[in-house]
Amino acid sequence: MALVTFISDFGNSDYYVPVVKAKMLSINPQLSIVDISHEIALYDIAHAAFLLRSTFNDFPKGTVHLVALNTTSSITDGYIGIKLNEHIFIGPNNGVLSMLADHDPGIIVKFSDIHVKNSSFPAKDILAPIAAKVASGAAIHDFGGPLQAIKKMMGRHFKASKKQIVGYVLRVDIYGNLITNIPKEVFEKLNPGKFEIVFGRESVQKLQTNYNEVEPGDCWAFFNSLGLLEIGINHGHGADLLGMRYDSPILINFEV
Repeated sequence: MALVTFISDFGNSDYYVPVVKAKMLSINPQLSIVDISHEIALYDIAHAAFLLRSTFNDFPKGTVHLVALNTTSSITDGYIGIKLNEHIFIGPNNGVLSMLADHDPGIIVKFSDIHVKNSSFPAKDILAPIAAKVASGAAIHDFGGPLQAIKKMMGRHFKASKKQIVGYVLRVDIYGNLITNIPKEVFEKLNPGKFEIVFGRESVQKLQTNYNEVEPGDCWAFFNSLGLLEIGINHGHGADLLGMRYDSPILINFEV
């Protein structure tokens, strides 16, 4: 199956998304194109990286992922293709692709000048044709040469000890729920049986398994389908009511 996913900060009210898709389909009308999101906050590399990291491994191996974010920014150092966990990513070399995993890609290719034309719309004129051709069977090596390393951006990392885990909010979702960077496996390894999760002005000493296990207006905390600690308020916008946002600290204190 020739499958391409597409993520951008273009929104859905202009012509940008459909013409990028049209460009790919003009090369191979049999492509299946899946939108991950086009509602990324403008220039928000961290948001795009979180969505991609959370979703790409659920697609079939060999899927091509077109990443159109900050493609004309001064921080972009050319355009690249990478192979990571048997998936191919086509996008700008601006740091977003460095945040998809804790290890480096197995293959990195910088697209050569012959494939990188001068354009005010590189997502359509540069990235879309390459993504369509790679999804149709071409290799990323056909479009450039090896690159030693990609431009890197570092996200926040949790810190853990026998007494405490210090983490941060990675994402506030549409419901106001707070998705953190604290992984379930680390919590379970350190948890002696008694703990307190501290966030903003509130704290809880118990984990739930779902959103509705507390009364409306009460706080909940559980490990979500990504294996990350998530916190919120039943029938309430947790971020607003708790005074928290992206990068706010979350503490788990253990009684040892």
